[in-house]
Amino acid sequence: MGYNIDWIFQRLRYPSGLWYIASQIAITAVGLLAKFVLVFLNKTTVYNKERLLNVIAKRPAGVPLVTVSNHHSCFDDPGLWGVLPVKYVCNTFRIRWSMAAHDICFTNTLHSTFFMYGKCIPVVRGSGVYQHAIDLCIQKCALGHWVHVFPEGKVNMTKEEMRLKWGVGRIIYESPRIPIILPMWHEGMDEVLPNIEPYILNWGKKVTLNIGQPIDLHDFIQDLKDRKVPEPEARKLITDKIQDVFHHLRKETEELHKKRL
Repeated sequence: MGYNIDWIFQRLRYPSGLWYIASQIAITAVGLLAKFVLVFLNKTTVYNKERLLNVIAKRPAGVPLVTVSNHHSCFDDPGLWGVLPVKYVCNTFRIRWSMAAHDICFTNTLHSTFFMYGKCIPVVRGSGVYQHAIDLCIQKCALGHWVHVFPEGKVNMTKEEMRLKWGVGRIIYESPRIPIILPMWHEGMDEVLPNIEPYILNWGKKVTLNIGQPIDLHDFIQDLKDRKVPEPEARKLITDKIQDVFHHLRKETEELHKKRL
C-alpha cells in the first residue's frame, strides 16, 4: 500500500490564503534554483521565447494555457522555467500547475507537502485518464490557469518517439473554455541532470529550448463538441494533433541543438 495522497487533492482544489503564502515561498526558492542552474551554470539558448512570454502575460483573462513538452530529465520541471523572468518563475499566481508521479514525488508527508506547495499535482501512472489528477487539471483550466503537461507520461530516457497519453486530450476537450495550446521541445536537459546515479546536477552543458507556434484547435474542438463526438474519440483526435506537431518540432529542435555542439 502506497502513501495516501487523498488529502493533497482537497488542498489543491481549494487552496487557502495560508496555502498561497507557503506556496509563494516554495515557488520562489525553486524558481531561483532553476534560474541559477539553467541560466548561470549552463549554456541555455531559447528560440521563440516571446511566444511563451506572450501567452503567460498577455492572454485574455479567463483563458487557460496548456503547455506541452517532451520529458527527458527529472529536472525538466522546474528547470525549464528558469528561462522565465523572475516575476513569472517566482510568482505562485503566474507559474504553471504540473503533474508529478505520485510514486516518486509524493511518497511521504514531507515530500508531498513540498511538491504540493510547488503546484505539483500527483498523477498515478497506469490509472488512465479518469483520475483525480486529470480532473484537477481541468478545474485549473476552468479558472483560466496555466497547466503544463508531459504527454509522454514519463521520463523518456531512450528518446524514442512515443505515442502520447490521452490525458492531455481530455484536459483540453473538457476545459470549459478552449485553452491556448503551446508546444515546446528541448534538448540537453538530460545532460544537466542525467538519468543515472548519482543524479547530480552538472554545469557547463548546452541546453536548447524551442517554443513552437500555438496550436490553433479552436474550430476543430468546437466542431467536435457541436457534433457531440464521444469524449474517448475526441481526446484521441486532439492528442493526435499534438503528436503531429511534436514530430516536426522535435526535428527542428534537434537541428538547432546540433548547430550548438
